[in-house]
Amino acid sequence: MNKLTATQSNTALAISPTEQIIERYISSLDVKPRSKDAYRKGIKRFLAWLNAHGISNPGRADILKYKADILKDYTACTVSSYLTAVKSFYTYLEGEKITPNIAAGIKGAKHQKGFRKDALTAKQAKEILTAMDTATVEGKRNYALVNLLIRTGLRTVEAERANIEDIRSEVGEALLYIQGKGRDSKDAFVILTESTLKPIREYLSARGKTQETAPLFASHSDRNNGERLTTRSISRIAKEALKAAGYNNSRLTAHSMRHTAVTLSLLGGATIQEAQALARHQNINTTLIYAHNISRIANAPERKVDALLAY
Repeated sequence: MNKLTATQSNTALAISPTEQIIERYISSLDVKPRSKDAYRKGIKRFLAWLNAHGISNPGRADILKYKADILKDYTACTVSSYLTAVKSFYTYLEGEKITPNIAAGIKGAKHQKGFRKDALTAKQAKEILTAMDTATVEGKRNYALVNLLIRTGLRTVEAERANIEDIRSEVGEALLYIQGKGRDSKDAFVILTESTLKPIREYLSARGKTQETAPLFASHSDRNNGERLTTRSISRIAKEALKAAGYNNSRLTAHSMRHTAVTLSLLGGATIQEAQALARHQNINTTLIYAHNISRIANAPERKVDALLAY
C-alpha cells in the first residue's frame, strides 16, 4: 500500500487504516505476543469508536473525547493502556509519513493513589484456607495455589508460568523460581516455607507421575486435562475460595492475596527492603504505599481527636 501525504492521510488511512497497516505496525513492536494483542485490541477499539461516532477526520479533540468516554466504563489503568496503543500507533504513522501525530502530548488517565483491591487480615486468610475442601485432586490443587498466593504474593501470571522443575533447593531452602511481570526469564524466586511447600507436595503426589517440565498447576477437567491453568482460571479459583469463606466482595480478588502477603510481611516485622524483595517491586515507592497505610492506620490522629472530645 502506498504511503499518503499528511493532507491525504487525514481523510484516508489515519481514519480507517487497513488490516495491512495495522499488522505492519504491530509487527514493528519489540514486545511480547500478549502485549501485541493488547495494542491491536486498543487500536481497533479506538477505530470502532470513531466509526460509531461518524468521525471520518479525527483530530486531537476527538482523542480527548474518546478518553473521556472510556473513562466512564473503565479504570484509569485500563484507559491508560488503551491510550498508549493509540498514541503509539499515531507515532508510527507519523514516522512512516502517513499522517501527522494528532495524539502527541495526550496524557494517560490519572491513577488513584493506593490500591484498587483490599488486603486480607491474617484472621481472614486463615478462614479462607480453613474453608477450602482438599478431598479431591482439584481441591488439593486449589488449596496449594491459594496458600501459595497468600504466603508469597505471587501474581496470577507468575503462578501460571510456574513449572514443577522451578521448585529448587538452595542452601537448605526450597525456592520457587518465577518469571516475573515483564521479564523474559525465571530470574526471581520466592522462598517456600514448609507451610507453603507441604500442600504443593501433597497436590503433586495426588496428581501422580508427571514430567518435571509440566505446569505446576494444571487443569484436571476432561476437556483439557494436564494443560496449564490460565490466569483467568487462577483468578476464578481464588475468587471461589473467598466466596466459600463468606468474603464475596468486589474489592477482594486474587490480587488481594498479593496485597495480603506484602501487608502481613510488614506487620510481621519485615523491613521495607525485605517487603520489596518479596513483592518484586521495581520501585520501592510502591512498597512504601503499604508501609504508609499501615502506619497511617496504626497511628490514626482521628483517635487523638476522639480522646479530646470524649465525655
